[in-house]
Amino acid sequence: MIEVNEDWCKGCRICIERCPVNALEESDKMNKRGVRPPRLKKVNECNYCRLCELLCPDLAITVFTDDKKKESRKTLLRPVGGRK
Repeated sequence: MIEVNEDWCKGCRICIERCPVNALEESDKMNKRGVRPPRLKKVNECNYCRLCELLCPDLAITVFTDDKKKESRKTLLRPVGGRK
């Protein structure tokens, strides 16, 4: 599953152009900035490579492999200070 924060998108199209499986397209509706954010195509072969998430300069894309992991997503960051 790919989640796009549409209001953060500036319409650079990097995610659409760089998708290795051509799974993204421009949305039909415009966001607050007046651009069409990306969305998954109805028929797509998204392999959840997360390249779109990595390349997005606005951090507007988040990729989840399934709905269960969306709730319990882990971070690579460790808490600072306190006990180990």
